[in-house]
Amino acid sequence: MSLLPKSDSIQIREVWNDNLEEEFALIREIVDDYPYIAMDTEFPGIVLRPVGNFKSSYDYHYQTLKDNVDMLKLIQLGLTFSDEKGNLPTCGTDKYCIWQFNFCEFNVDEDVFANDSIELLRQSGIDFKKHNEKGIDAMRFGELLISSGIVLNDSVYWVTFHSGYDFGYLLKLLTCQNLPDTQFAWGIEQACRVAGSGKSWDLSSSRF
Repeated sequence: MSLLPKSDSIQIREVWNDNLEEEFALIREIVDDYPYIAMDTEFPGIVLRPVGNFKSSYDYHYQTLKDNVDMLKLIQLGLTFSDEKGNLPTCGTDKYCIWQFNFCEFNVDEDVFANDSIELLRQSGIDFKKHNEKGIDAMRFGELLISSGIVLNDSVYWVTFHSGYDFGYLLKLLTCQNLPDTQFAWGIEQACRVAGSGKSWDLSSSRF
């Protein structure tokens, strides 16, 4: 496996509404050679906790995930592509490329959010006004994602860390629907069917 590149040799390709199709065209070109995909999402935190009796802690945690993903709006989604040796694409430049997609739907003045999550995003440099004005429409993103070769592709491998919310928001983007009502209907298999029939690795649990 290759050594991790230095931070100054990495270009974060910021994707907004005006360059969305251009960046997806680039991703379609590289996904076959760099089929290992790491994903991360930024969202308004966790604002709902279900009440009542649950059969297990798994059911409780899934209901928490579902309630929040159904209600809240995605802010950013990051994708990093690599080959089996850990090399990143350069996309015809002198730097390694990773992608950050910025969405328009979340409105900090109107939508519910967790204060600590939004404050952390502000401190990291997120401009919520710019997101509203220049961000990506989630439905259009889902359409382009389906045709990108990233999903529904049995040659793609997803590598994540604590990925429940990541795959929850990914599934919401792809289907434009709320998550399934039960954990059984959701399952890791559901996420894998949407993400493709290749493997999905969550490094937080070492579960393959």
